[in-house]
Amino acid sequence: MITARERADLAFVDGASGVLAGGTFLYSEPQEGLDRLVDITGFGWPALTATDEGLEIAATCTLAEFAGAVPGRELGVELLRADWPGTGLFARACRALVASHKIWRTATVGGNVCLSLPAGAVSGALVALDGVALVWSPDGSDRRIPLREFTLGPGRNALTSGEVLRSITVPMRSLHARTAFRKIALAPLGRSGAVVMGRREVDGRCAVTITAATGRPVVLDFVATPGDSEVSAAIEAIDPTLWFDDPHGAPDWRCHVSGVLAREVAAELRGEAGDAQ
Repeated sequence: MITARERADLAFVDGASGVLAGGTFLYSEPQEGLDRLVDITGFGWPALTATDEGLEIAATCTLAEFAGAVPGRELGVELLRADWPGTGLFARACRALVASHKIWRTATVGGNVCLSLPAGAVSGALVALDGVALVWSPDGSDRRIPLREFTLGPGRNALTSGEVLRSITVPMRSLHARTAFRKIALAPLGRSGAVVMGRREVDGRCAVTITAATGRPVVLDFVATPGDSEVSAAIEAIDPTLWFDDPHGAPDWRCHVSGVLAREVAAELRGEAGDAQ
């Protein structure tokens, strides 16, 4: 075990190393391909930092911190700030995970993003809010990756050997956006079969994000809040090979329920905007 306290300590990170932030996954099953763990909690990064760009969320931010340690409510949804309605997705995404509140206090945002699992609702929420990942490269340089491009498939992402996720920044326009959330699972406490999140920005632009039902998050962009026919056409245009197949839902079922949920999300955003139904 190596505790990284400065960036130079990350020189130990390679293909045989596991980056430890919360460890709830690393310690949950054998990791036979790993020779060492590099603990990044020693950096002491603040969990949440307001910047001119928006809200920076450290990779070591726990799910409990992400869900809303700062009190404030709007329609029963925790908000980090009353003027940032977009943060209402944070707690909803955490609740979509099959995890206890004990796990919430240990598991991290960075871990959920880097696992790149289809049912990673926290990473899905950050995609839905158009988050951008800040990645530290082993040569000392930084690179930024739109989170919608970060996950490549189940368990695969854009990180290369030696790279470490430093943070994700949610832009100010997304923090001010109105959001909607829908989830479905085959069992009341089962893994999500489909999670659909919508974002309507102040200028009217809209995005509907599908996760859990697909091998990677799929973002459907619209110039204005779409009607049912527009949503249905966009769902039908999704590459059929992206619909995920596992015991928690067949591809055709996931496609169907994603369409139903996406139309509900769009309708909710239309209603909030006062648009004609």
